[in-house]
Amino acid sequence: MDPYAMIAAHPYLPFGTRLRVVNQDNGRAVTVRIADRGPYFGGRSLDLSAGAFSRIASLGQGIANVCFSRV
Repeated sequence: MDPYAMIAAHPYLPFGTRLRVVNQDNGRAVTVRIADRGPYFGGRSLDLSAGAFSRIASLGQGIANVCFSRV
């Protein structure tokens, strides 16, 4: 997964699916494309690339409370 691309990993959404991801704590949003499978940590449904995550939260935060919908 390219860390600078606006991409994400999801367990079952088709590759190429575009999602609008919104950080529920600050309202920032990013549009990403599903390009990989994952995440593989319990309770997580989406894994953003570092580039996409940095648009909605501080990289040091590590995880964020988000909601997402298809674009």
